[in-house]
Order: sequence, then structure tokens, then C-alpha cells
Amino acid sequence: MLPTQNTTLLADEITRRLAQLSRALDQLPADQALKVIAHILNPDDGVLGRFTQLVEAGSRFAKDQAERGALPAEVWLALGRAANELYGIGCDLDDHKDTLVQLGTRAGPAPAKPVVPAPLVARRHR
Repeated sequence: MLPTQNTTLLADEITRRLAQLSRALDQLPADQALKVIAHILNPDDGVLGRFTQLVEAGSRFAKDQAERGALPAEVWLALGRAANELYGIGCDLDDHKDTLVQLGTRAGPAPAKPVVPAPLVARRHR
């Protein structure tokens, strides 16, 4: 089997496993789901960080190919923008990673006072 075929099979397997993870996440109790989400968002070895690195690698490849004239520059620019956006999203989410970890590791009985739903409107800050 050629390296390209192995890499394509690896990409297919990763895609399948991500779909599996998404379905499993829907079925987990809240504390376990929070742990998994915190792990996924870990900037060092989480799924989002690794995916960002993958898109960055694709951008570097596309830049090289665009400089050789094998790809339109727009492809490289689009991949570069995607990598930058993913990095920014990771930074935004990293601000909340500790909260997710704390909530996911909280053990014991339910809180003494009832949880009050929060409005789902928040301003982004960078």
C-alpha cells in the first residue's frame, strides 16, 4: 500500500472516530461530558489543537504549491485564514477550559442552592 493510501485511510479513520466521539458525547452524563469537552479543547494535546495544527500544515503545503504555480493563491489564503480562525477559536475556548475541568471534576451532592439558567447572550472578548 502506498503512503498516500495509508494517509487517506488514516484520515478516513480519524473522521469516523470523530463522528463516534460526537455521538458518544451526546449520551454522556453532564460531568463526564464536561471532562471530555475539556480534554478535546486542551490546547496542547486536545482534538481542536491538533486539528488546528493539521490545517496549519495544509496551509504551509498550499503556500509552497501556490509559490510553484501548482495551486491558486486563493487556496493558500483560504487555508491560512482557516488556520488563523481555528487558532483564535482555540484561544477563546482556552479561557474557559479551567471552568470546564472544575465542573467536570466536581464530585458530591448537588449544589445547595438551585442552579439559575443564564441568558445565552454573551459578548466576545479577545
